[in-house]
Amino acid sequence: MTEPRLLCLCGSLRKGSLNRKLMTVAATRFGGSFEEGDLRLPLYDGDLQEVQGLPEGVARLAAQISAADALLIACPEYNKAPPGLLKNALDWVSRAEGQVLEGKPVALVSATAGRAGGERTQSILRWMLQPLRAEVLTHPEVLVGPAADAFDASGALVSERFQKAVDALMARLTAAAREKQAR
Repeated sequence: MTEPRLLCLCGSLRKGSLNRKLMTVAATRFGGSFEEGDLRLPLYDGDLQEVQGLPEGVARLAAQISAADALLIACPEYNKAPPGLLKNALDWVSRAEGQVLEGKPVALVSATAGRAGGERTQSILRWMLQPLRAEVLTHPEVLVGPAADAFDASGALVSERFQKAVDALMARLTAAAREKQAR
């Protein structure tokens, strides 16, 4: 069996994003290799797709998702929901051939300013992923808040509670990826 491959998606484009820090911490605890997908895509437009097909960035992202054994999504909560760029990316990849998310193990993590740590955004993401037939892990939930105080200067989580939750979630994701490989 080959080393499982993880594709990471960050719902924030900021380089210094707390969700990017959380995504990086979680990805390093995955039992295989990982890379990050680029969500800087044009807005979904069925007319554009009809004229030119999938844009190059969308085709690349769909291919990355298809090739990955698992997916990690780190997502902030903007106005009590996931940011539009993540919904846009999911809408685009749903148009790719082959149902690239079907049966794909997916873990969700979020870091927010509020105490709930992104609970609403994760709930909405689960709804968004359901019609795409992704296999979203339900626990343990990694909801880091208030996130501004959750990381040290090197980007590591300072709370043992959050570290344990990330470790447990990523162990489950690694196991799900290996199980998917074995099928």
